[in-house]
Amino acid sequence: MKIAQIAPLAESCPPRLYGGTERIVSYLTEELVHQGHEVTLFASGDSLTSAELVPGCQTALRLTPSVRDTIPYHMMMLDEVRRRADEFDVLHFHIDLLQFPLFRDIAHRTVTTLHGRLDLPDLKPFYSVFNDLPLVSISDDQRRPMPPVNWAGTVYHGLPRNLLPFSAEAKGGYLAFLGRISPEKRPDRAIEIAAGAGMPLKIAAKVDAADRAYWDEVIEPMIKAHPSIEFIGEINERQKAEFLGNAAALLFPIDWPEPFGLVMIEAMACGTPVIAFRRGSVLEVIDDGVSGFIVDDTHQAVEAVQRIATLDRAKVRHTFEQRFSVERMARDYLSIYRNLAGVRTDAAHLRRRNGENPDLQIVA
Repeated sequence: MKIAQIAPLAESCPPRLYGGTERIVSYLTEELVHQGHEVTLFASGDSLTSAELVPGCQTALRLTPSVRDTIPYHMMMLDEVRRRADEFDVLHFHIDLLQFPLFRDIAHRTVTTLHGRLDLPDLKPFYSVFNDLPLVSISDDQRRPMPPVNWAGTVYHGLPRNLLPFSAEAKGGYLAFLGRISPEKRPDRAIEIAAGAGMPLKIAAKVDAADRAYWDEVIEPMIKAHPSIEFIGEINERQKAEFLGNAAALLFPIDWPEPFGLVMIEAMACGTPVIAFRRGSVLEVIDDGVSGFIVDDTHQAVEAVQRIATLDRAKVRHTFEQRFSVERMARDYLSIYRNLAGVRTDAAHLRRRNGENPDLQIVA
């Protein structure tokens, strides 16, 4: 198939540090190329890919201090995608909603994966109007706040099997918190859990400008009050393997409807079990008592830490390989692509018009 992947421009594909959506777009793109598909990636110019790269900006916008508004850059990228739209069998968007008015007439050859939270009040009237465009959720729970829309499927995230190596033992003897310092991620709970369990905690996370006050007023004082808590800051992929692989468990004490939670399967890939609060996608990602423990409060989380040695890290890794590999993710998306109405009816016509031979695999 000839596939366009349209990524956000905030981070490169893959990101240098934090950036879940761009990371998934990168993994999916590389796996589709590996499987023999012709993929064009619309992303920041500093992205690294084996696909054809069409830069929407020179460098990732989060790393460009002069950029104040990201929308103009995304609109310029979308204009280029629209100009080249007839080159592709399917156009796969990962940028939320900016593209909808521009591609409604060819919506049957598009799919949009929604990577964020969908319970925000301004989204319901929008999706009530644009209720015909094919959408993909990254968990079933993510769908709950939405009005009736055209769901094409749910596709859980996946990682390359060789990205994060399996660690048979937790050599570091600490608990880990990885992600972002924000009220909904609840690093304060992670600190309380570690203190209650009498274990060291390492926090590897970024602090966005929007969350600076939360860091200054809540989290930094808690870290200073607990000598066994270590704040590392943002880490890259190489550091992540060691950070997660040496941890006894990953703490995922969220307090919001998490759409997926990529860090959970990153920990699982290392064989590290996850202690997660019963919110959002957690029930769909964690197999309770196998890849981790699902808890309802801090007291239960402390008890789960005491039981973490009863879990087999090899089984945690096996669960990752069975459920959250990039191969499985790519298969799921290819199934969705091939079932899009426009892919089944229009793609061959477009290829003939462009002087190409229709790809019989499109409808296979």
